[in-house]
Amino acid sequence: MQLWDYVQDQASTLTFLTYQHASLAFQTVLVGTIIAVVVAVIVYRLPFFSALTLTSSRVALTIPSLALLALLIVPFGLGVVPSFVMLAFFATMPVIGNAIVGLRSVPPAVVEAARGIGLPRWRILVSVELPIAWPVILTGIRVSTQMIIGVAAIVAYVLGPGLGSLIFSGLSRLGGANALEMALTGTILIVIIALVFDGLLVLLGRATISKGLQ
Repeated sequence: MQLWDYVQDQASTLTFLTYQHASLAFQTVLVGTIIAVVVAVIVYRLPFFSALTLTSSRVALTIPSLALLALLIVPFGLGVVPSFVMLAFFATMPVIGNAIVGLRSVPPAVVEAARGIGLPRWRILVSVELPIAWPVILTGIRVSTQMIIGVAAIVAYVLGPGLGSLIFSGLSRLGGANALEMALTGTILIVIIALVFDGLLVLLGRATISKGLQ
């Protein structure tokens, strides 16, 4: 009952923080996806560079997020900018790997058939290769989204937006009034955001993936 009372009392604040968290996750994953697909399109036909990019993206995920966030404070200061840059960086990594793998897995016979009917290179990429690779790319986006929604909580350390401020405020005041409720509410709301986003991505996949590829 104390948790429910806290949620009712702080409904407007919780709504605002939830919106901030969801918006930050959506924007950073969107930017990360665009960057990842562009990079993948550039390198996937170059074996050396595609292998280097795949390895680099996997190694980059081992960088401690707090360490990267601390380094970004030097050029960008506190607040939204270092938070956005750090999250967009991590959002890009899973999608790059999946995009390269997806594009490289397109059957050569399909590409040759497209060339045979006179499609230019860019049309083959847009209308043949990317649609075939899309299920693999979307899987990378789903992984990236879940990761970013969780990692976004730590941007509270640099005064970034979102539910992280609620969690860390509660943890720093454990034993005080509403401290546990603050931390628990923030955690539950992050889980809800992750579930909602994943459900939306599943629906996006059903709407955009060709029936023959499902």
